[in-house]
Amino acid sequence: MKTSELKAEDGTLDWAVAKCEGREYDGTWIENFSSNWLLGGPIIEREKMELHPAGNDWSSDINRCYQQYGSTPLIAAMRCYVQSKLGDEVEIPEELK
Repeated sequence: MKTSELKAEDGTLDWAVAKCEGREYDGTWIENFSSNWLLGGPIIEREKMELHPAGNDWSSDINRCYQQYGSTPLIAAMRCYVQSKLGDEVEIPEELK
C-alpha cells in the first residue's frame, strides 16, 4: 500500500507507525499514534518534523526530504514518519486490508 494512502480509520497508519517504533502487532490492538497527541507528539518532536497548513489539509516534512499530506496534522506527520522509515510502499498484514 502506498504510504500516502495509509489511514487512521482502518488502522493501517497506526500499524505502520507501530512497526517503525519497533512494536509487534498482536492482531488485536494498535496504539492510535495518528489521533492521540500524547503518542504522536513525541515522535514529531524527536524527528524534528515541520507541520504546515496546506489548503484544507496539512503537510508534514522531515528535513525537506520526506513530505506527506493528511486531513489532520497528526495524520500528515505519521505518514511522513512512516515514509522516512519504510519508504513509499508498505506491506500491510492481511487482517488489516
